[in-house]
Amino acid sequence: VQLQASGGGLVQAGGSLRLSCAASRSIRSFAVMAWYRQAPGRERELVASITRGGNTRYADIVEGRFTISRDNAKDTMNLQMNTLKPEDTAVYYCSAKSILTGPNYWGKGTLVTVSS
Repeated sequence: VQLQASGGGLVQAGGSLRLSCAASRSIRSFAVMAWYRQAPGRERELVASITRGGNTRYADIVEGRFTISRDNAKDTMNLQMNTLKPEDTAVYYCSAKSILTGPNYWGKGTLVTVSS
């Protein structure tokens, strides 16, 4: 399985970015997909997840600002990020699991930089 994240870049605080994750196979095959991020010197953390059925969960620090979605027709997962803050600066990774208890597939990250 290959996952390719895109959409990162440089944005000013308060701005928006939309990340996309393209999969090499139908995303309907994934029980859950998620976005993680890793800032310099910090551990990778879960940002948001979405199940096959569309149930979503968010980290408290992004709740109300970020929206995760799945586009089954395009086999992509998206992360709409609004009201970005400098502390959102990180490399963002997409992941997917075929079953909830299975291993994560990981894509290469995309860098998001939010300037103050």
